[in-house]
Amino acid sequence: MSITVDETSAGGAITFAERGEQIDNELKKGVEKGKRSPYDKFVQHNGKILNWEADMILEYPKAYAIFIFLTQNMDNYNAVMCSNKTLQERFGIGRTTVYNAIKYLVKKKALKIYKSGSSNVYCLNKQIVWHSYGKYYKYAKFGTNVLLSESEQKKYRGEK
Repeated sequence: MSITVDETSAGGAITFAERGEQIDNELKKGVEKGKRSPYDKFVQHNGKILNWEADMILEYPKAYAIFIFLTQNMDNYNAVMCSNKTLQERFGIGRTTVYNAIKYLVKKKALKIYKSGSSNVYCLNKQIVWHSYGKYYKYAKFGTNVLLSESEQKKYRGEK
């Protein structure tokens, strides 16, 4: 997939909206050419643990919402890199709530956390959900999806 960056933007960077449009166009081209399945975001859940998921929905709804968000964005290795700030903004909740929800998910063995610098890489339990046929789990590679918050980028660039 080739991506064209508009060099007229500040510093050669593109906005989130421009990048989203580029991705949508590339995906559309891929589907038209038959290169990408329209089901590439298909995720499987283990039927044996659906009661476990139902209990989590009732016990800690915000934790389950975060679990589903991470599931939707994980790669074929069941991994996704995401800041707490992104989770806070996505769900309109505070830092402590995110921390407690993630702690709950770790305690329930729904995910493990690995550190990459100051960022968290969340690896979802392959016994609960998976995104592929399971052929990638024996590898230690983290080809993870990275989720960025627009406000974090503005702060980094000194914008308001």
